[in-house]
Amino acid sequence: MPTLILVWLVAINLWTMRCFRHDKHAAIQGRRRTPESELLGLALLGGSPGAFAARRLYRHKTRKEPFSTQLSVIAAIQIGAGVGLFFAW
Repeated sequence: MPTLILVWLVAINLWTMRCFRHDKHAAIQGRRRTPESELLGLALLGGSPGAFAARRLYRHKTRKEPFSTQLSVIAAIQIGAGVGLFFAW
């Protein structure tokens, strides 16, 4: 089970980074964008580290509000849940 979780986290974070990169290129080229709800949904599914990495790497959505706050809240909840699960285990 831990291996499956690790595989999921790697995959969802790589996919999240890819989606941020795609959205950045779409923004530059004036094409159809990825909805913010989809980017936040990927973060909620475990891709928040990838989302933060992509924001920094691609300089994308770094000052966008309320997106930044929502992403931070998702990450804080995930960290809290992780700490809670660690101590419960």
